[in-house]
Amino acid sequence: MFRCRLLSLFLILSLGSRLPAADTVTKLALTSPLPYQVIQREGFEPGQSHPHNPTGPELGYADIQVEGTRPEGFQGTFEFRVIALPGAFGESTDWIPLVVEDHAKSFTGPAEMIAGGWYRLEVRCLNNGVTVAAGGVEPIGVGEVFLVAGQSYAGGTNDEQLKVADPQGRVSAYDWKTNRWQIAHDPQPHVGDGGTIWPPLGDLLVPILRVPVGFVNVSVGGTSTRQWMPEGDLHKQMVAAGKGVGSFRAVLWQQGESDVIEKTTIEVYVKNMIRIREAAAREWKFEPTWLLAKSTLHPTVYNEPLAEERIRMAIGQLWKRPYFAPGPDTDLLGGENRGDANSRRHFSGIGQRRAALLWFVALWNELDKPSR
Repeated sequence: MFRCRLLSLFLILSLGSRLPAADTVTKLALTSPLPYQVIQREGFEPGQSHPHNPTGPELGYADIQVEGTRPEGFQGTFEFRVIALPGAFGESTDWIPLVVEDHAKSFTGPAEMIAGGWYRLEVRCLNNGVTVAAGGVEPIGVGEVFLVAGQSYAGGTNDEQLKVADPQGRVSAYDWKTNRWQIAHDPQPHVGDGGTIWPPLGDLLVPILRVPVGFVNVSVGGTSTRQWMPEGDLHKQMVAAGKGVGSFRAVLWQQGESDVIEKTTIEVYVKNMIRIREAAAREWKFEPTWLLAKSTLHPTVYNEPLAEERIRMAIGQLWKRPYFAPGPDTDLLGGENRGDANSRRHFSGIGQRRAALLWFVALWNELDKPSR
């Protein structure tokens, strides 16, 4: 017993110089990723994503760009680890070397992270094996990101402000003006002060996909395809917001009412959407799928069955073209699903939830394809 105590004392004394006091560890400031950020995953294989897959569920991963303020005078090495927060999908890791590009006052380097979240990301700086600086950011996740565009039914003009119900709040919204992320409670950033359909959609997706979900909403009420053309400010704003998150799965397009009002022809609507998509893809340098909703019904504003049908037919034609895919047919939602003249004249609360359910079906059909 005495010899064990001596051995323990010897180990403590010999290692003491490698265990710095807490007040000697410099705080490491991380600037990327951001709290509540969702990073788009890759490598998701829906056919192998079930829990009993022989090699484990293939939920994907992401190479996250870690950025931070470089400790003054530091000449050592960097490491990172991922900690799964309570209730998280995914797994924690041990410390892993972080290969960084050193700049005068900052550092940047890629960290591979498996899909899931919420996580805490921690980074430390080691000098001869001693931690001299450390920092972290939470919560962050690797999952599915969607860019929302179109007009008022996509934005905050619906009757009921909805909240994310997921206990861990794993549905985020990106504020493209301030470059910040937040839990996607209504009202969403910069799209109006009413309710949307996106919090309940996120709540439906999270437990099935087993990853956090993020929305980037650039919709603008009362806008036609003519106003989203590449020469206009709305297109530039959409492109900039997409670049702000780096990568995303798909564009969710909920629009058509203003083209009904403008009596847009089938041919013009199709040509407009092709130009809008192609120009955005060139700017983003990748080809996300555009899921188009059939969204032409606006019962308290007009009753134009023939004009509505033209836009519905145009969207149906686009569904068959490359890089477009079927979104939901939200025109099915009439009656109690729409607000009356004393409301916001868009979806009622129950209509918002049902529109979210229709979007879930469309998105799952898209995500459940092989080799995502």
